[in-house]
Amino acid sequence: MSVWRVILAILFPPLSVLDQGCGSVLIVFLLTLAGWVPGVIAALVILNRTGHKS
Repeated sequence: MSVWRVILAILFPPLSVLDQGCGSVLIVFLLTLAGWVPGVIAALVILNRTGHKS
C-alpha cells in the first residue's frame, strides 16, 4: 500500500479503490455517502487486503 493511495483514501475514498473492481468502488462510495469515516475505513481495509497479495 503506497503513501499516495493512503492519502487518496483519506481525501476521496472511492477513487483510491477504483482499480479493485466495481463492487469495491460501490461499497466504498455508499459508505462514504453514509459518512466520511466509514468510507475511509472501508477503503483502507480494501487497500490493506490487496496490498498483501503482491
